[in-house]
Amino acid sequence: MGKFVIVAYKPKADKHQQLLDAVREHLEVLRSQQLVTDRPAYVMQAGEGTILEVFEWQSAEAISRAHSNPAVQALWAKFGEACDFIPLASVAECQQMFAEFDSLSDEYKV
Repeated sequence: MGKFVIVAYKPKADKHQQLLDAVREHLEVLRSQQLVTDRPAYVMQAGEGTILEVFEWQSAEAISRAHSNPAVQALWAKFGEACDFIPLASVAECQQMFAEFDSLSDEYKV
């Protein structure tokens, strides 16, 4: 059974475009390693610039495999250079009953 995740990426100073490039590559790499489903990812941006991504892993076991997969680790290193992973609760919009974000999914074709 699939596992949906919502991830918040806070760009480091002057690394916003580098983060967007990593996000664009993310699902492609995960799919090539057969770790995620065929469902599209949804990418959005909070008012202060944090990028949020929603996607579906194949399973909990696939998540575990990703942590030892060289292709995934290389991509996650790019994320590490470009952003900090932050809890959803620290994104201001997530404090609202209905959190609203600007869509980036169409722009980044994920």
